[in-house]
Amino acid sequence: MKGRTPNAVEHKFMDAIGSLGCLACRKDGRVNPWISLHHIDGRTKPDAHYKVIGLCAGHHQDGTGQDKSLIAVHPYKARFEAKYGTQYELLEEAKKMLGISSN
Repeated sequence: MKGRTPNAVEHKFMDAIGSLGCLACRKDGRVNPWISLHHIDGRTKPDAHYKVIGLCAGHHQDGTGQDKSLIAVHPYKARFEAKYGTQYELLEEAKKMLGISSN
């Protein structure tokens, strides 16, 4: 994958975000700890590793995961955001849950 490898501080942040599980499943009232980190604005831009949210397979990529009925951010970004909020809103919610202030 393209992009710079996260440094130690970024890695710690990403681990904390990932510890929350799938944010979309959480909004659906389910707990799903099995996630991959989704980079909101790609992996190559400045601060890319601080712009991540945890999503399960089905909410990340269409047609993956056990539940094929989930709305995935790829390729259904507009539908995903209409249901769950923008990706940046989800990131802010995650940071709030972790007690991390926004800059």
